[in-house]
Amino acid sequence: MRYLPKSPADREEMLAEIGVASIDALFETIPAEYRLSEDLKIPRQHSESEILDRFRAFAGNLASGDAAELAAAPAAKLFASFLGAGAYRHYRPVIIDSLVQRGEFLTSYTPYQPEIAQGTLQAMFEFQTMICELTGMEIANASMYDGSTGAAEAVMMAVRVTGRSGAVVAKTVHPEYREVLHTATQHQGIPATEVGYDKATGRVDLAALDAAIGEDTACVLIQSPNFFGTIEDVAAVAAIAHAKGALLIVSIAEAVSLGIVKAPVEADIVSLEAQSFGVAVGFGGPYCGVIACKEKFLRQMPGRLVGETKDKNGKRGFVLTLSTREQHIRREKATSNICTNQALVALMTTIFLVVYGKQGLRELAEQNLAKAAYLGSVMAAAGARRLFSGPCFNEFAVALPRTVADVNADLLGRQMVGGLDLAKWYPELGESAALWCSTELTTKAQMDAAASALKA
Repeated sequence: MRYLPKSPADREEMLAEIGVASIDALFETIPAEYRLSEDLKIPRQHSESEILDRFRAFAGNLASGDAAELAAAPAAKLFASFLGAGAYRHYRPVIIDSLVQRGEFLTSYTPYQPEIAQGTLQAMFEFQTMICELTGMEIANASMYDGSTGAAEAVMMAVRVTGRSGAVVAKTVHPEYREVLHTATQHQGIPATEVGYDKATGRVDLAALDAAIGEDTACVLIQSPNFFGTIEDVAAVAAIAHAKGALLIVSIAEAVSLGIVKAPVEADIVSLEAQSFGVAVGFGGPYCGVIACKEKFLRQMPGRLVGETKDKNGKRGFVLTLSTREQHIRREKATSNICTNQALVALMTTIFLVVYGKQGLRELAEQNLAKAAYLGSVMAAAGARRLFSGPCFNEFAVALPRTVADVNADLLGRQMVGGLDLAKWYPELGESAALWCSTELTTKAQMDAAASALKA
């Protein structure tokens, strides 16, 4: 029989139902000498992640459960990782996999037939609602393939909305997102002009951005936090774009940042990668993108949209809405050739957000912010120089004492995965430029060890 915890309110309701005044009265028929009159002598409660760490330690053949020994041991041969750059290691509550593997979700039928897909449709509806609350937008779709395709689709959407043909893209947008955008637009007559970044702050160069926007510019695409981890001045970029009749698209690769960073309410379209919300890094996917926007652009939004309705008996129900079959079977008449979504992965995101809640997400974001601040301080003491002065969330660009290749090779020998080498996409930064990230899973001991290795 499973243990199902009861709240105080549950207990009061159960006692009232059976006509007993209190828990003590319920057990008064048991002789006093057999009743427990003191607290159980058991260790303090552990969080879910701490419990999993203890079991990983046991799996590593540790003879003792001593806390200090467990903390020092390389329990399951897990390496410390300081990689971010669009794919982030966050804790995944175990309830996520328990729920998404239920047959109702894992093998659910197409939501085109709402009479047998209400659970899936409601989960999508809740997903859309929470995305709107997080981004400050008015509507959101039921998910895209990932953040990169979402950004590309957002640009094509802006072209349809404005009737213009060009796009201005910040060079601080994820390089692989820009590659996907080029793939999607190169044969559609949508030229994309790239704009550089301020060498001091790591933000998009506002003067160059203003100069690049012309009469035929449909949209400006930025990312915040951007690829350097720097938080962009969304309001300033929006003012420049809107003054020239262009739409503003804000791409977000690190969704947890929305727990503490101001939502990009000045944007017209938001493209979000929701991988951080309970989706495993998983060798690059599957992930979960999403587009959210102002309601007036609804008809041009790609992907599925779930709406709330009532059945013939007046009961609440959910259906796919504002989408014709042409969207999915007649590509030449569709707003997008992305006809499906990531419903199961979006469900992971939905469960994650429900488990954490509004306050929990903020506390999670605060942990990430604090960890990055500490990592930056110990790395600076070890000789790593911050490249940009702009505010950051949980990752930042640094110039290391040696080349990134040398540093990362040394760290790997110490069971640590170093930051991302930025020279591949930004050769002007040099061979010592790296992007380092820390999340709530990065421990103080790991950060101190990395700094010690840099110093050595």
